Amino acid sequence: MKLRSTWTDSRLDDFKASVDARFDDLNARISELTARVDGLQHTMAHGFIAMMVAMITGFMGIAGLIIAKL
Repeated sequence: MKLRSTWTDSRLDDFKASVDARFDDLNARISELTARVDGLQHTMAHGFIAMMVAMITGFMGIAGLIIAKL
């Protein structure tokens, strides 16, 4: 015996509302994730700039010591 499901207009409307609610939740979660990734990119950029400044300062110090020894 086959079970047959009937999809009335009210059932379709309920299903559509359920799907819309899930997509709204998904959009909110993606927006939150995007904001977190943007914050991480900002933090990483500051870290790389600080690392470059430290490296350049160190290289200039080493170059100064080499020149002073000559």
